[in-house]
Amino acid sequence: MARRPTFELTYAPVTRRHLRAIEPGCYRLIRREIETQLPVGPDTETRSRKPLKRPGIFGAVWEMRFGPGCRFRVFYRVNRDERHVEILAIGEKEGSSLFVGGEAIET
Repeated sequence: MARRPTFELTYAPVTRRHLRAIEPGCYRLIRREIETQLPVGPDTETRSRKPLKRPGIFGAVWEMRFGPGCRFRVFYRVNRDERHVEILAIGEKEGSSLFVGGEAIET
């Protein structure tokens, strides 16, 4: 059986600031989910990965949700031709509010 080609992941420099606003104990979960879900089929819609209806924050086209109560959000865009995924923002949902880098974001 042929193995599906993988996508290279890169993080926008601003994502470091986004992570600093999240509890450090969650970093391992965030990294694991990104490195598990996005290298293969990042532009395949699933229960936790959805295309955004309009371009989102930082120019993201896709959103991935995960963690307890789907608390975490990763916003990214995919370049299928170059087999590349760029992580543009990492946030945390609290109630009906989304926080990225400690700041509330309009969705």
